[in-house]
Amino acid sequence: MPDKSITLLVPLSADKAGNILGTGDVNLRRICKTLGVEAVYRDGNLTIKGTRHSVEKARAVIYRLIHELEVSTFLRDHSLDAALSFPDKHDHTLEISVPGRAGHIIAKTAGQEKYLRAMKNSEVVFCIGPAGTGKTFLAVASAVAALTDGLVDRIIISRPAVEAGEKLGFLPGDLQQKIDPYLKPVYDALYDTLTPAKVQRSLDNRVIEVAPLAYMRGRTLNNAFVILDEAQNTTITQLKMFLTRLGCSSRVVITGDITQIDLKPASSSGLVLIRKILSGIEGIEFTFLSREDVVRHPLVQKIISAFERESGNHES
Repeated sequence: MPDKSITLLVPLSADKAGNILGTGDVNLRRICKTLGVEAVYRDGNLTIKGTRHSVEKARAVIYRLIHELEVSTFLRDHSLDAALSFPDKHDHTLEISVPGRAGHIIAKTAGQEKYLRAMKNSEVVFCIGPAGTGKTFLAVASAVAALTDGLVDRIIISRPAVEAGEKLGFLPGDLQQKIDPYLKPVYDALYDTLTPAKVQRSLDNRVIEVAPLAYMRGRTLNNAFVILDEAQNTTITQLKMFLTRLGCSSRVVITGDITQIDLKPASSSGLVLIRKILSGIEGIEFTFLSREDVVRHPLVQKIISAFERESGNHES
């Protein structure tokens, strides 16, 4: 039986309509073409007509754009692409509020929503996916929100000091100066989610600690939100060491991209091996992001796709 045609009215104030619908209604026309609906904006209401399924998706796309505009005060160049690829109702329980310039943070893709839900519900979360999918940023944002809400007493963020072609001994400066370049993405996320003054105070009083993985050995991490970033560059022994640091009232998030392994051989990556070892254990959850979850420049998706095709050609 064919889906019946329905009409829905979506309230949309004039001050938001220009951003949402686009210059000359270019965004609205694309929504209509992509989802197979008809729509017209008049007198503060957007009227959408089509099958129930299509109309409800179109409404969800509009609401997602409205929400992003409200929390970010602007729409990015690829906001519409993201909304059309994830036309589901926004889950407000997964929204993160942070005191930094990022403000309110919402999932931009279905994969990000699963990742945020995993971090909310599980004590140990692995997130594996390509560059630009928000792995590190969402982990840091979740940690800052947990600290701000009093759910943990401190944040500990670590990375293995293994990068493409460079060794710590060949970098200039003292140990802190040597490791800082490896940890810059983490600092970027911190400065997005906290005020600069708060970041510095928290680092000074050790409420936030950013350190290489080797510094985790022998410790027990209680009442902490612990993040291991770039985990594709850890061995299985290092991952075991890190995971067994977990103390009472703590959460652990481990992120990585198994397409960018700098260990030799790549098969020695603990992140590749760990799923088989830990799958099925209650309290541990694996989430996987893909190029569809990339929230950087739209070209990043195309770059990842091109490399995936090239990798497939070499394997065939």
